[in-house]
Amino acid sequence: MYNEIGPQRSYKFYLYIVVAVLSFAMGWEASKLGFLNTKVVKIDNGSAEQVAQGKGVDMGLFWKIWAEMETKYVDENVVKNENMVYGAIKGMVDALEDPYTVFMTPEESVQFTDSLEGTLEGIGAELTVKEKKLTVVSPLRKSPAEKAGLLSGDVIYKIDGKDAGDMSLVDAITKIRGKKGTTVTLTIIRSKLEKPFDVTIVRASIDIESVTQEKLKNGIVYLSVNQFNDKTNEEFSKYISELIIDEPKGLIIDLRYNGGGYLDIAVQLLSYLLPKDTPAVIIKERGKDDATLKTNGNPKLLNVPLVVIVNEGSASASEIMAGAIQDQKRGVILGTKTFGKGSVQEVEKFSDGSSLRITIAKWFTPLGRTINHTGLTPDIFVDIKDEDIKNTYDRQKEEAIKYLENLKK
Repeated sequence: MYNEIGPQRSYKFYLYIVVAVLSFAMGWEASKLGFLNTKVVKIDNGSAEQVAQGKGVDMGLFWKIWAEMETKYVDENVVKNENMVYGAIKGMVDALEDPYTVFMTPEESVQFTDSLEGTLEGIGAELTVKEKKLTVVSPLRKSPAEKAGLLSGDVIYKIDGKDAGDMSLVDAITKIRGKKGTTVTLTIIRSKLEKPFDVTIVRASIDIESVTQEKLKNGIVYLSVNQFNDKTNEEFSKYISELIIDEPKGLIIDLRYNGGGYLDIAVQLLSYLLPKDTPAVIIKERGKDDATLKTNGNPKLLNVPLVVIVNEGSASASEIMAGAIQDQKRGVILGTKTFGKGSVQEVEKFSDGSSLRITIAKWFTPLGRTINHTGLTPDIFVDIKDEDIKNTYDRQKEEAIKYLENLKK
């Protein structure tokens, strides 16, 4: 069922979405930039006590603590049953120590859904929790976050003066996102600097081009893929069709600072570059046989020399694309090690309006390699140096050009 990826998405692909991390940048755009594989399921609330006892767990202690809080806590008006239930569930979910498994109250779930359907406003940075720290995965290109100088790997220590470590993931999101024109001040810890520093960012509407093209010297074409969303395949296909006419001598695909997107879009893009029915990614779910997703038979650029640029901001669907190209030896991966997001989430909605995002599977490259927490190692390591930033010199892009030029000699 996983490999039913023709021009129309299969039923399962309408439900399952591949993305990288929580997108603080663009509000709650989890379906495109927030989670890897989001499946929405509605479930009636069941008996937690019955479920737990079915696993041999005595819930007596839970109810004893509940009774103590309900009857003895000094501020009686603070003791609200609904809040205590939600707090208990959040604690249970947080005990898994998985930043991608999150319980949301009805109010938080509404915020999540509304942001998927409306105009997104924020700072333009994708964030996650890494080693229990709120961490920047990537600033989106031309976003307020990028203009303010945020970098992949930056740790957000404070939000408007308040310790981010004391906030839940949802609280941090709520404080960072906001209406365009308003500001948020982030206190940043950067590995190369001794002291934290403040960055004040003006929020804006986020509208990032999915794919951009640049024709370089010596017949080399540069395609920057910034997201894997509904528009990406159409835009990528348009540029690829133009390339066929121009007969390019080399192709560079830039996946830097691309935090992810739809799984089937990543496979569709690979379908232009790899032969039909080539394995693209392996999905491993608990209690199920492994599922291998394959290219859909639309190859257009099978023989053009290819370089894919990645960095620490390349995550999830970006890693799927780069990993498949590397495993199938279709091209060279150049840059720095990628982020390392190789898990799959499902969103379950409950009758009271609350919801649970839970990790249900992991994905692997066609050769069975896992990149979860480790990232993808490039074939050619090229880092950006401090002087490159000062001189606005894109060393990784220039090295990709040099590599392709040397192939022709």
